[in-house]
Amino acid sequence: MGAIGGWVWVMGGTGFIFLMTSLGASMVFFFRKNAGEKMQKVFLGFAAGVMIAASMWGLLVPAIDQAEARGQPGWIPAAGGFILGILFLYALDRLIPHLHPSSNVTEGIPSQARRTTLLVWAVTLHNIPEGMAVGLSFALAVQGPENSGLYASAIALALGIGIQNFPEGAAISIPLRQEGVSAGKSFLMGCFSGAVEPVFGIITVFLAALIAPYMPWLLAFAAGAMMYVVVEELIPEANLGSHSNIGTMGVMAGFLLMMILDVALG
Repeated sequence: MGAIGGWVWVMGGTGFIFLMTSLGASMVFFFRKNAGEKMQKVFLGFAAGVMIAASMWGLLVPAIDQAEARGQPGWIPAAGGFILGILFLYALDRLIPHLHPSSNVTEGIPSQARRTTLLVWAVTLHNIPEGMAVGLSFALAVQGPENSGLYASAIALALGIGIQNFPEGAAISIPLRQEGVSAGKSFLMGCFSGAVEPVFGIITVFLAALIAPYMPWLLAFAAGAMMYVVVEELIPEANLGSHSNIGTMGVMAGFLLMMILDVALG
């Protein structure tokens, strides 16, 4: 497949997950009330499960396979890239001011930004590794056109992340509406939170093209960034207070769906 065809796949995959976030954000025009506490826990857990499975099958396993195909020890780029991805998200988490809906304490550097802006930045932060993951998966498929399974795996990854992005979009736009923001502006801010996905997806594809020998490191980097979000944010929030088993079952459901998609399409 030519370079143009490859870019079509990359832009289509990252565009799809952005579209799903936007569709979720559009729910603000139909619902004025936020999802109940139990439903929020399910959504958060589901997103965590999808991202855990995606990190394993869609990123770490291909990273190890790519390294070993080049005669390198598979665990070195997998572990090294994973650690760098964690440090990257940790740095963003410490630097970018943001606020989680379940908290009134601003994280990151001190900021005078409005509460609504801080809420959007919180979601935007964990959309970054999702865009990187999808972009890299399609970049890997473009670099190995003889292996059709790589395209199937990339499509499965985009589908899984896209599905969990729908409730995620609603989870940012509807609370913004409750904060007093207009429905139209809440929708646009929800869309903005997902716009970083195609942006960072395309950036990482450019990097992959420039430093193709380091693709295993980049794949593991995206996996580490995603896992940081899962462990630092999604799972703790899915298990806050009572009924933590609801969040746990959401994790299991998300993991199962992503596993089925990857195995069935791969």
